[in-house]
Amino acid sequence: MDFPSLALVLQAALSPNPDERKAAEQSLNQFQYMPQHLVRLLQIIVDNNCDMAVRQVASIHFKNFIAKNWAPYEPNEQQKILQSDKNMVRDHILIFVAQVPPLLRVQLGECLKTIIHADYPEQWPHLLDWVKHNLQDQQVYGALFVLRILSREYEFKSDEGRTPIHRIVEETFFHLLNIFNRLVQIPNPSLDIADLIKLICKIFWSSIYLDIPKQLFDPNAFNAWMILFLNVLERPVPSEGEPADPELRKSWGWWKVKKWTVHILNRLYTRFGDLKLQNPENKAFAQMFLKNYAGKILECHLNLLNRIRVGGYLPDRVTNLVLQYLSNSISKNIMYNLLKPRLDVLLFEIVFPLMCFNNNDQKLWDEDPHEYVRKGYDIIEDLYSPRTASMDFISELVRKCGKDNLHKFIQFTVEIFKRYDESPIEFKPYRQKDGALLAIGSLCDRLRQIEPYKSELERMLVQHVFPEFGSPIGHLRAKAAWVAGQYAHINFSDQNNFRKALHSVVSGLRDPELPVRVDSLFALRSFVEACRDLNEIRPILPQLLDEFFKLMNEVENEDLVFTLETIVDKFGEEMAPYALGLCQNLAAAFWRCMNTAEADEDADDPGALAAVGCLRAISTILESVSRLPHLFVQIEPTLLPIMRRMLTTDGREVFEEILEIVSYMTFFSPTISLEMWSLWPLMIEALADWAIDFFPNILVPLDNYISRGTVHFLNCKEPDYKQSLWNMISSIMADKNLEDGDIEPAPKLIEVVFQNCKGQVDQWVEPYLRITVERLRRTEKSYLKCLLMQVIADALFYNSSLTLGILHKLGVATEVFSLWFQMLQQVKKSGIRANFKREHDKKVCCLGLTSLLGLPADQLPMDALGRIFRATLDLLVAYKDQVAEASKEEEAEDDDDMDGFQTEDEDDDGDGSDKEMGLDAEDGDEADSIRLKKLAAQVRHSESNAWICIGFHFI
Repeated sequence: MDFPSLALVLQAALSPNPDERKAAEQSLNQFQYMPQHLVRLLQIIVDNNCDMAVRQVASIHFKNFIAKNWAPYEPNEQQKILQSDKNMVRDHILIFVAQVPPLLRVQLGECLKTIIHADYPEQWPHLLDWVKHNLQDQQVYGALFVLRILSREYEFKSDEGRTPIHRIVEETFFHLLNIFNRLVQIPNPSLDIADLIKLICKIFWSSIYLDIPKQLFDPNAFNAWMILFLNVLERPVPSEGEPADPELRKSWGWWKVKKWTVHILNRLYTRFGDLKLQNPENKAFAQMFLKNYAGKILECHLNLLNRIRVGGYLPDRVTNLVLQYLSNSISKNIMYNLLKPRLDVLLFEIVFPLMCFNNNDQKLWDEDPHEYVRKGYDIIEDLYSPRTASMDFISELVRKCGKDNLHKFIQFTVEIFKRYDESPIEFKPYRQKDGALLAIGSLCDRLRQIEPYKSELERMLVQHVFPEFGSPIGHLRAKAAWVAGQYAHINFSDQNNFRKALHSVVSGLRDPELPVRVDSLFALRSFVEACRDLNEIRPILPQLLDEFFKLMNEVENEDLVFTLETIVDKFGEEMAPYALGLCQNLAAAFWRCMNTAEADEDADDPGALAAVGCLRAISTILESVSRLPHLFVQIEPTLLPIMRRMLTTDGREVFEEILEIVSYMTFFSPTISLEMWSLWPLMIEALADWAIDFFPNILVPLDNYISRGTVHFLNCKEPDYKQSLWNMISSIMADKNLEDGDIEPAPKLIEVVFQNCKGQVDQWVEPYLRITVERLRRTEKSYLKCLLMQVIADALFYNSSLTLGILHKLGVATEVFSLWFQMLQQVKKSGIRANFKREHDKKVCCLGLTSLLGLPADQLPMDALGRIFRATLDLLVAYKDQVAEASKEEEAEDDDDMDGFQTEDEDDDGDGSDKEMGLDAEDGDEADSIRLKKLAAQVRHSESNAWICIGFHFI
C-alpha cells in the first residue's frame, strides 16, 4: 500500500461510521506484513502536512505492531518484519523522535524501548555512537531522550545484566556533565531547559539506582556532578510560567527537576550515609560523601521545607522525599547534630502542620468522599503523601532520639488539646486537634511502653478522644474512631471505658459521612481482637454484619474484608446462622469488584485487591463452619459460578484463592456433587495450559475428588476421570523441561489412586509404574526420589503379586529394590535419616515391604527376605519413636487440616511429623496404622527376639 492510500485508510479508521472503521481496520490488518508498511507508517507520523489525528492513529498502530512483531516470542518463530525495514526504522526513528510533537514522541519512545530491548547491543551496535555524536551536536534533546530509554533498560538489572551501563557511563557522562554545566549557567532559563536537565537527572538516576558505576568513584568526577545537583537544589524555581492550577503545577518542568534531584541525592545518601553498611573498598568514599555532601544536602532540604512554613508551594512528592531524607538522618549522630538547632521549627511549624487536616482534605471530603477514603488507605499514595512522611519522621525521631523529643512533643499536643477544650465552639482549632490525634495515634506503640505515658493513656482517651465521637466535625469523628482502634488493646482499668469506645465505634458504622463509617469499621477490627468477653459483641453481631455489607456495597477496599475475617475467626461456629448470607454477600461483592477491575484495566485498582479479599473471607467462613457439612450444600450454588469462571484464564490473579475454596468444598461437603465434579476438567486444562506453578494447590482438590468420590472417579465414563488423570500425570512426569520440584504433586496423586482404589485399577498399575521408574532414573532431588519410590511401595500394597510381576516384566525389579534399600540405609553426617523422614513415608514403606512377606516363597528369594525384614524393623522402630515424639508436642496441628501433603525440602532436618489424608482414618486405613504401631511397639520392646521369632516363622 502506497503512502497516499495508507493515509486514506488511517483517515477512515477515525470515521464515525462503524462500517467504515471496521473496513479500515481490516485493510490495515491485511497489509500490515507487506514490505515497507512499517516505513510508510513512520513517514506519515513525521509528515507535518498530514492531519494530526491521522498521524496519531499511525503512531498507535506503529507502536502496537512493533510491540507485537519486532522480536519473535519463540526461538524458531519466523520473522514478520523484513530486515531491510528494521534497518530503515532504526536509522530514522532516532532522527524523528526529537522532531515530532510530544503526543507522538510518547509513542515513538515506546517503540524505542521495544527495539532497544530486542536489538541492543547485538543488532544495533552503533546506537551508543549515535548518542555520543549527537550529544556534541545540535540534536542534544534527541540524544538525551534516546539515552534515557537506553539507560533505563539496565536500571533494575544487577551484576552481569548491568555491564552495558558501565560503557554507557564511560562514553557519555563526560558529555552529559558539560551539557549540564552549560544549562545551569543560562540566565532566565526556559521550560525547554528544564526538560533537558530533567532528562540528564533521569539518566543519572538509572545509572546509580542499584550500584554506583566505578567512574563516579573518582572524587573529581563525583564532585563535579554534586556541585551541579546542589546548584539545582538551592536555586529557586523561575518566578514566571508556574501554572496556577494545582494539577499542572506539580507536574511543571522545574518542579520535576527538583523532584529528580532530590531523588538522586536521597539515593546517594541511602547508599553511602551509613558507614557500618559499607564494603571495605567503599568506606573511604562513603566517609568523603558524609563529610563533604550529606550536611549540605540536609541544609538544602531544610531550606526547601521552609517554603511551606512561609506559605510557599512545594509539591507533595518533593516534600515526601525531603522528609524521608530527614528521617534517615536522625539515627546518624553527625546528621542529628546538624538538624538539632532547627528541630523545633521543623517539628512544630512544618511537620506538625503537614499532619493536620487541610483545605485539600476538606474539598475532597465534601466533593468525593470515596476518593478521600481511597487515598487514605492506598499504600501507593503513601509514597507521595507529606502527611505519611511527617508521621514517619515523628515516629523515627521519638524512636531514635525520644529522650530529647518525646516529652516536648507530647507537651505540644497536650497544649493543643487544652486550647481546643477551652475555646468556644466557633473558635476551636478543629484541624489542629485532628493533627494532634493523628500524632498520638501514630506514636501508639511507643506510648504504650513508656511511663508516665503508659498509665495515662486511658485517661487521655476518655478526656480527649471519646468526646469527638459526638463532634459536629466529620473528620474529627473519623479520627476519634481511628485513634480508639489504635489503643483498643491497652489494659483498661475500667471496662466500661472499653465498652463505651466499642459502642461508639459501632455507632460510627451508621454515621452519615462515608469516611467516618470506613474508619469505624477498621477500628472495629481492633476491638473485636481485643474483646475479652464476646457477650459485648454477640447481641449486636447481626447488626454489625448488616452494616459491614452496606459499606462493602459502597467501598471496594481489601482492608474492609480483614474486619469480617477477624469477626469470623473470633466467633467460629457461631457464624453458622450467617454463613450462607455472608457467602452470598461476599460473592456479590466479588463480582462487583471484578467488574470494576475489568472496566478500569488498572493493575493497581483497589477493586482487584478487594476481590482477593472477598475470596479470602469466603475461605475463612468455610473453615469456621467446617464441622457443619450440611451448610456446604447450601453454600455451593452461590460459589459455583465463581469457581467455574475463575478456574479459567480469567482467574489467573485469584487462582490460588479459588483453589482453596474448591478444596474446602470438596473436603467438607457430605458428598461431592456432580456440579462440583464439573470443575475437574477446568483444573486439568489449566494445569496443562498455564497453571503448572499452581500444581501443589491443584493437588489438594484432586486428592479430595479421588479419595472422597472414589466410586464416581472409577465408574464415570464421560468424562473418563481415570484417563484424564493419566493424561495429565504422564505428560508432566515425562516433560524433561520441568524441574524435579515442579512435578512433586504427580507421584502424590498416583499414591492417592493406589491407596483409595484397591483392586479396581489393575490396568493402570503398569503404566503408572513405567513412568515412575523412567522419572526415577533421571531424578536428582532426594525428596522426589522418595515420592517416586513410595509410588512403588503403594503399588506393592495395592497388589504385591501384580506389582512384582510388572517390575520383572519391565526388567527393573533388581534395580528398584537395590535403590530402595540403599535409600532406606542412607543417613546424614548428623546421623539423621536422609530419606523417608515423615511418618507417612515410613508408613507407606512399611506397608509396601510387609506386603511382600505374604507372597509365595518361589516369588521372593531368601536373601531378599532378610533384607526386607531388616529394613522393616528399622522403619518400625523409627516410626514408633517419631509417633511418640509427635504426641508429646503440644503444638502438633489438628488432623482436620485439609492439606494432606506436606512439601518437604530434602535438606530439612525436621522430625517429619505429618498428618495426612493419604493413609489416615479418613481413607479407611486406620487398621493398617494401628497394626503398624502395635508391631513397632513390640519390636521396640524386644527387637532381637522379634527378629529371631519372625525370621524363624518364615523359615
